[in-house]
Amino acid sequence: MKNATITLRISKDLKEEMDLILENEKSSQSEFIREAIDKYISLKKFHYLRKKVLPYAESKGFLMDEDIFKNL
Repeated sequence: MKNATITLRISKDLKEEMDLILENEKSSQSEFIREAIDKYISLKKFHYLRKKVLPYAESKGFLMDEDIFKNL
């Protein structure tokens, strides 16, 4: 897989927050940002799929997440 380069501008406050985390976790900026973007994309995909299947789930009586686990 080829890597792509992105230039990103963030606020000074956000950069300071990120630096504190990086210092504690001994991680690189690139790894931190890759992980953050990956998690964000996964969350967006989850919300999209959940919204798409929600009408079908509700028609079967699955109104809350707990309803799914009750039927496992």
